[in-house]
Amino acid sequence: MGRIRETFDKLRQRGEKALVGFITAGDPDFSTSLEITRQMCLRGVDLLELGVPFSDPTADGPVIQRSSARAIEAGMNMKRVLEMVGAIREFSSTPIIIFSYYNPILAYGAEKLYKDAIAAGADGALVVDLPPEESDELTDLWEGGLDFIRLVAPTTPPDRMARIAAGASGFIYLVSMTGITGSGGLKSEETALVARDLKKCCGDLPVCVGFGVSTPEDAARVARFADGVVVGSAFERLMESGLQDKNIAEKVGEFASRLKNAMQTGGERPAGNV
Repeated sequence: MGRIRETFDKLRQRGEKALVGFITAGDPDFSTSLEITRQMCLRGVDLLELGVPFSDPTADGPVIQRSSARAIEAGMNMKRVLEMVGAIREFSSTPIIIFSYYNPILAYGAEKLYKDAIAAGADGALVVDLPPEESDELTDLWEGGLDFIRLVAPTTPPDRMARIAAGASGFIYLVSMTGITGSGGLKSEETALVARDLKKCCGDLPVCVGFGVSTPEDAARVARFADGVVVGSAFERLMESGLQDKNIAEKVGEFASRLKNAMQTGGERPAGNV
């Protein structure tokens, strides 16, 4: 059993939902980014998505676009991302998902990435701009050991949901809205209906919801109907506000704790009870 499946199984036994935290690997630099991941894993993140910096992140809003630019300027690339995976494995067993556009994978080599990602200790991959109909050239080279996370949009019809779910492992990522990351305006009631239809197609495959989850209150609402809550732009927004702050890693960890707490209690506790 892989780490992703094992994590969801343990959370279900405890009656908890998964907090999936995304950051762009290497933002603002390798060492700071690594310490941020440490704090996130210590303070509540159940699964970690490491974004591979890319110069044209079309699905992402301005916050993550800027984080990619900073990481690239700091020398991050796919090779360095995998080095970060290995470094995280020295202090955490939290499942790690490589979150990438297809271009960096092609440049690195699909088969090489598969072997190197497993060797580094990664548990899954999510390729934002690779539709199922065109993914065989990648997934046919991968023989297991690395879960392939698939995306479903709020406009995806049920028959297509079923086809996407059939080729997925780890979990299904339900995008809560049309548009780009960090755009806000979470419509939890509408997303809950889509999640209900998606779960009918997934069997026991967990459904995690992302895009537009910015606050502990957002996370608590989504946790009522999803198996996991994905938060990305909110972490990067906090990091961007503290680029010169020596305590930024601890502050990101504190935010992760507030998100997880809200998911467990149904809302955020008063200040001072993090």
